[in-house]
Amino acid sequence: MTKPTKSKLDIEYSQETQAMQREALQHILFSLGDYGDIEASGVKIIERGEGCYIYDTDGRKYLDTFASLLTTICGHHRPEVHEAMLEQMRKIEFYPIYHDCLTPVVIKLAKRLADLAPGDLEVSFFVSDGTDATESAIKMARQYFWEKGDKGRRKILYRRNSYHGASLGAMAATGLQWFREPQEPLSPGFVQVMAPNPYRCELGLDAEESARMALRNTEAIIEWEGPQTIAAMILDPIPGSNVGYPVPPDFYLPELKALCDKHGILTIYDEIQVGMGKTGKMFCCEHWDLAPDFLCLGKGFCAGFAPMSVVLTTAEIADVFRRPGHEFRHGFTYSGHPVSAAAALAVLDIFEKENLVERAAEMGAYLGEKLEELYRYPIVGDVRGMGLLRAVELVADQETREPLDPEMKVGAFVRDYCYRRGMILRNNDEILVLAPALIVTREIIDEIVSNIEGGIVAAMERFDLA
Repeated sequence: MTKPTKSKLDIEYSQETQAMQREALQHILFSLGDYGDIEASGVKIIERGEGCYIYDTDGRKYLDTFASLLTTICGHHRPEVHEAMLEQMRKIEFYPIYHDCLTPVVIKLAKRLADLAPGDLEVSFFVSDGTDATESAIKMARQYFWEKGDKGRRKILYRRNSYHGASLGAMAATGLQWFREPQEPLSPGFVQVMAPNPYRCELGLDAEESARMALRNTEAIIEWEGPQTIAAMILDPIPGSNVGYPVPPDFYLPELKALCDKHGILTIYDEIQVGMGKTGKMFCCEHWDLAPDFLCLGKGFCAGFAPMSVVLTTAEIADVFRRPGHEFRHGFTYSGHPVSAAAALAVLDIFEKENLVERAAEMGAYLGEKLEELYRYPIVGDVRGMGLLRAVELVADQETREPLDPEMKVGAFVRDYCYRRGMILRNNDEILVLAPALIVTREIIDEIVSNIEGGIVAAMERFDLA
């Protein structure tokens, strides 16, 4: 029998797993890898999943509170999805949406989405990844005006502190400097505007005035740049996990949409993180009875069973590209993969059968209530979010909102505390972020909050923060 070895997090890995870890480090470059975490605990090799839990190669069980990067929203190991994918593979495993060809399953999915989508959104442009979706929407908005003869409308407005993807175009619309700085200069024509932040407004304003100022700033930027030069504005209705889901006041998004409409600026809603039921509505924008010109879905769209994303748009916009000689000059080899489409349809069946949107609203309200009980600890500064997308921001002083010393890495300490106890928790510095699968139960939520609470108590003792 091989002897297990402990990591710096007191996790014992068998020699078989250690051999795989060495091979991984030698032959694989991680996507957004954190080699500090790798040095501390070794490469985590996940072998299987069941429901809200995953298991590593040594059989350890972990509660995944972030649904495999906001994707596995129906839980792991759903035989009905597996069978749908296998049935499609028995027919044809792949043929692309290319030139003038489609597969029946993709047409069926497009019709299903048209029936579900808000407003006049009824036409799908299928791609493989969230970045592909935002990149495609940006290009479609620009070419839309080009084809209409309005070739001066090329600029894209985007908000600070939002994330829209990893390609150079999508990154140019990302307002987080950490992602941008190694690649600058990025694609030209992207213009940054202020975003509201109810808890950490960049101007130190309260929630309502922060949103009012963001609207005034956006309007001023539009006037400065010239409305006739702007094709679209891209935004996530609720900014994602990088900033901990700050929910804007109710007036902000409707007034922003009205401002864009006034100036003929198309709207792109990036719901790759926040769509597909996670907020307690099928689409996040439905909380404000809004529908954009382009709606980008990914991650949970195919629930992790296969890569697939989509841009939904209106017939009015799509018809511009349906004229001979005016086609959309963009596409990917694996757009509209039939096996992925079969998986997406099976996932939508699960949504209906198990009432997952309504479940997310109910379980999300319970999760929010349980997390708000953590305010009794002085380092809990803000509990925020919507539905099952929730965040806890840790601070040095609850009243003044003074940030913790980043060198202490308190958020990472709480994360590691939870990991030792069999729970995966994501942190962005001192913001703890949650996005459990929509199948989560009250018992699992109790376990999640109990572990976080234990980590907070341990952190207060460790760093003398009481």
